[in-house]
Amino acid sequence: MQLDLSHLTRPPFSLDAEALSWVAQTFSELTIEERVGQLFNLRSAGEAALPRDLVSQIAPGAITRFFGPDGDYERAHIADLQAASKVPLLVSADLEGSRMSLPFGTQVPNPIALAAIDDTEVTAEVSAVLAQEARAVGVNWSFTPVLDINATPRSAIVATRGSGSDPDRIERHMLTQLRSFQANGIAATAKHWPGEGHDDRDQHLVTTINPLSLEDWEATHGRLYRAAIDAGVMAVMSAHIAFPAWTEAQGLEGLDRYYPASLCRTLNMDLLRGRLGFNGLIVSDASEMAGLTAYIEAQPGKVELIRAGCDMILFSTDPLGDYNAVLAAVNAGYIDQNRLTDAVTRVLGLKAALGLHKRAALPEMPALRQDAMAPILRRAPVLEKDVANLLPISPKTHKRVLVVAPGIFEPLWNKTLPVAFPDLLAAEGFDVTLHETGTPADPAGFDLLIYAFTEETLLLRGRIFLDWGKLFGGLAGAMKRPWHSVPTVMVSFGYPYYLYDAPRVPTYINAWATMDEMQTAVVDLLLGRGNWNRNSPVDAFAGAPDARY
Repeated sequence: MQLDLSHLTRPPFSLDAEALSWVAQTFSELTIEERVGQLFNLRSAGEAALPRDLVSQIAPGAITRFFGPDGDYERAHIADLQAASKVPLLVSADLEGSRMSLPFGTQVPNPIALAAIDDTEVTAEVSAVLAQEARAVGVNWSFTPVLDINATPRSAIVATRGSGSDPDRIERHMLTQLRSFQANGIAATAKHWPGEGHDDRDQHLVTTINPLSLEDWEATHGRLYRAAIDAGVMAVMSAHIAFPAWTEAQGLEGLDRYYPASLCRTLNMDLLRGRLGFNGLIVSDASEMAGLTAYIEAQPGKVELIRAGCDMILFSTDPLGDYNAVLAAVNAGYIDQNRLTDAVTRVLGLKAALGLHKRAALPEMPALRQDAMAPILRRAPVLEKDVANLLPISPKTHKRVLVVAPGIFEPLWNKTLPVAFPDLLAAEGFDVTLHETGTPADPAGFDLLIYAFTEETLLLRGRIFLDWGKLFGGLAGAMKRPWHSVPTVMVSFGYPYYLYDAPRVPTYINAWATMDEMQTAVVDLLLGRGNWNRNSPVDAFAGAPDARY
């Protein structure tokens, strides 16, 4: 069979003759077993996450690295994996900023904080810093930008990962990040196809639904994906999100209308590739998520992802078993050779488009840019309301401060991390008392009460709300509101809609990200060292109009 690689000469691959020849030769030299290995993107974390014998058996096309704090180790570890790979690896990461920044790199704001600043020059600068540091450690592919629209205030998964609720603002910052990443040697990925943010559930836990009509989808999500495709985005992540308006229009009925896009050929091949004209690589969202496994068992699900048009399978908790299942499906003809060839050549095409086949040395790690980030971070927090004109504060006027700060939940490692905010206030001369979570709060004797909530909307938070009972020890503590007797500030370093549960709180700040550097920025602003942003990328009062007062 003559190998047709004409699709790789077109955007976003745009391969020249030399790169095209490498793809053709590499593909012809790969065995069926090795071709199947190219379909897998395996999770890598810690020092022994991918045993060498497993890597040699599967020869995966990619790994996604979850980084530790030692940048030198990470760089050497990835270089070691690359040296052992017959075909260079795609090395992917979620470069989203805040706590999804590189732990050894410059700590940068997340997408919603950049949208709050709403300065594309800042977004370009921050994206370049993140991309350059990631490239230096060996990353060549990012699962960003996030194109989701924060249309449902109760959506726990979108709120801080995207760029807000306005498609215009989302588009300009999404395109800026996309171009900055790809200009710095990092393939960008538009996610989460076909568009998240209208369902208040989390696709890690359940298949979510995009409920828009085709007309409304075209004016919003469709518009954003078309813009990303026109800008040359190299990959799209097909997520566990149903889009019944499209599937119904294609004649699907019953439950089939609600199949997640990752498993739905008509969403990937007819809508994304056909109608929108996307020619790049389609990667599934994490294939162990309940948004997929609620419909099909994880192992046969890997087979169906490829059949549905995904070119690469993201993650596996049973890599060898899943690899063997896909290989068996190929050998049995259940995954036909045309589908296999198309998927593998797109994987190889992305590698060639990034120049990985040249095996060039990595750039040196650039100097950290944390000093440059400090003034940028101070531009992000939004003062949503201050009806009592409390701000600014100082130790002279509000010496004794009670801080309610229940901790930062880190879902990737299942840990609760401490909040820096109380110590930062103490360093400024305040007498700070940290409230013990689960006990009643008594504001008597204090000059100021500050709630510092730190639930950044990353993963596994099916609902985010103020659990007053959990905070304050049951019914009696849950029903008390202190702001009539003591000046009160509520700061959210994450989820931006707590006013829904506390509409009467007199002073409310959205600071978007839990990173220590953002907490420092808020302390600076509370003390009057800078001007508050008033340009919110979301409507913090959605669902609670009285919260404005």
